[in-house]
Amino acid sequence: MASVHSGQTQNSEREAPKLSELLEQGWKLYEEVDSTNEPTASNPIQVKVKRGIMKLEEATRMVAQLDLFSRNEELEEVATADLKYLLLPVLLAALTLRQVSPPKRPEHLSTARVYFVDFLRRCKDYNISSFHMPADTPTGEESNSQVPTPRSQPDLIAMATQRRAKIERFQQRKATEARLAEVRVLVQGGSVDDEVLRELHLLQVRRWIPLAIEEVDSIDQELQILKRMDVLKQSSVQPSLPRKPPMKPFILTKDAVQAKVYGAGYPSLPTMTVDDWYEQHRRKGCLPDQGISQRPVDAEGEDGEKESREDDEEALQKARDWDDWKDTHRRGYGNRKNMG
Repeated sequence: MASVHSGQTQNSEREAPKLSELLEQGWKLYEEVDSTNEPTASNPIQVKVKRGIMKLEEATRMVAQLDLFSRNEELEEVATADLKYLLLPVLLAALTLRQVSPPKRPEHLSTARVYFVDFLRRCKDYNISSFHMPADTPTGEESNSQVPTPRSQPDLIAMATQRRAKIERFQQRKATEARLAEVRVLVQGGSVDDEVLRELHLLQVRRWIPLAIEEVDSIDQELQILKRMDVLKQSSVQPSLPRKPPMKPFILTKDAVQAKVYGAGYPSLPTMTVDDWYEQHRRKGCLPDQGISQRPVDAEGEDGEKESREDDEEALQKARDWDDWKDTHRRGYGNRKNMG
């Protein structure tokens, strides 16, 4: 039994440095991404983001296997060296938000929110700081509507309370960061006792509490905006117009007789006569002279047109009389000079 216990102790000693290395490497990658001047969407930054997430996820799985934290224990019962692992979910959330992929943005927001809420709940369980715990689900998801409807009148009391809470969180964060800077100097200066190290880890955790609350509020607002945009896109989609059937080829013939002849030779192609083609296009309004407005004709033009019609009728009557005369008189009738 002693040898088994000794083996388990050696295994835990080998696992502890690996766990601490994973946290340290993931934390370092987050600080590099957070402090860089390069665009977040650039390939080098996205590679660091993914590497940091992988290392922190592996460290989180190890913490769960080791069962380092429990709701049944007090903060004083947690080992000083284990306090820094409380930051795993909040670091994961911060890196998750820096993933750039517009189609997966809602998924990244929801995942980051879960990490932030998990971090805040653990801090609440250990009573590390006093704060109001956000809802487990994003604001507005409790309602059945896809998009939460805005209130007709703003709740001035709620707005004032939220503003006061933000000011208090800001002041608390500034005070925590100031004290954190002082303790870091002490730690970097040389050997310190367990109490100073414990204060350092707790200050790092307390610094992230107001930041996590602000991030949860921002995530809820962005999720609502994305939902509204999605609804607007769906409502703005116009129904597609019915597609016209493709025009079938046909053989144009002069008359019905040719239509029958060509139709017999080409049974797969419809045929139509010129008159049928003209009548079909006339009904569809596709002829060149259709749809063109005619200019109004004045009184003078109407008189000229009337005179022209009368001249045409007179000339036509003369031609008819001449034809009738030729029918009743042989050629050369009345020509006395060429009697022969």
